[in-house]
Amino acid sequence: MPSKFLYTRYRDDEDASRAGWQIVYTSFILILLSFFIMLSSFATMDSVKVMRFARSFADAVNIFTGGLSFEHGQTILGPSTPLVDKESELAEIFHAVGAYTEALELEKEVELTSSAKGIVMTLSDKALFQLGDAKIAEAALPLLNKVGAIISQTGYFIRIEGHTDNLPILTDQYPSNWELSTARAVNVLRYFVENLQIPARRLYAVGFGEFQPKYPNDSAVNQAQNRRVEIIFMGTDEDNISEELGK
Repeated sequence: MPSKFLYTRYRDDEDASRAGWQIVYTSFILILLSFFIMLSSFATMDSVKVMRFARSFADAVNIFTGGLSFEHGQTILGPSTPLVDKESELAEIFHAVGAYTEALELEKEVELTSSAKGIVMTLSDKALFQLGDAKIAEAALPLLNKVGAIISQTGYFIRIEGHTDNLPILTDQYPSNWELSTARAVNVLRYFVENLQIPARRLYAVGFGEFQPKYPNDSAVNQAQNRRVEIIFMGTDEDNISEELGK
């Protein structure tokens, strides 16, 4: 009698475990059904609405943040670039700056991305400065002239940010990376104002030192990418820009 009881209990547990895949499969089918119902609910296939829904759906069901897919490599990827509403001012800035960048053949020299701050044009420090120095190199002037031409052809307010890696500098001129990153940002701003006649009221400069890295400072390659100057196209509304900078 005891052995029969144990046998029956074992069979019940086995049947329950085998039924588990059916629950998972049913849930997956329901998710797909919901996805296609939402897609078909758009009477007019507005691409902006579809993109927003696709991103929300990816965030809801994907195990990776931002809808990222798995890639091999040693570096942890940051969050994916947010989708930009094609009718927003941010999208207009992105397309305008992108067109100027392409026309001046700067695609290989600068990285253009969008963020909550605005459109970010990233320049490597080695393209502008000597290591540990804030004086703009002569070889960098043609690049800055092209970037300045882009700024001049827009009416956007510009925020210039200096960033470094985490290696201590400790020189008489720059006691820390704070001073170095700030001096670099200010020198770029000064060049735009004094040499390219860009109105000073449209420009802001700030240094963040090593405290806003793009990648972990755990290798020479990552440290090189963290040493950068970011030129951010923030928009044209001065009141909103001043409020944002005051936060």
